[in-house]
Amino acid sequence: MRSTLNDWRMMLVLSLTLGLAPFLPEPHLFGKIRWVLGGAEGMQLMDWLDLLMHGTPWLLFIRAATLAIRNRQKANTAT
Repeated sequence: MRSTLNDWRMMLVLSLTLGLAPFLPEPHLFGKIRWVLGGAEGMQLMDWLDLLMHGTPWLLFIRAATLAIRNRQKANTAT
């Protein structure tokens, strides 16, 4: 499980599928972010949970990519 969460390629696939679904007319995550930036008026608990569901893959991707870059830099400085 830990290696899956640290695999940036897997997290990228999750981000591009679950994180952006549904794709048309615009990715759902973009609409939720726009709503929050507009003051989040009228957002209910279900909307916040929806934002969390679509945003989590992106957060995991950023985390995994950061770890991969950090590990690569450590490996380069160790040699």
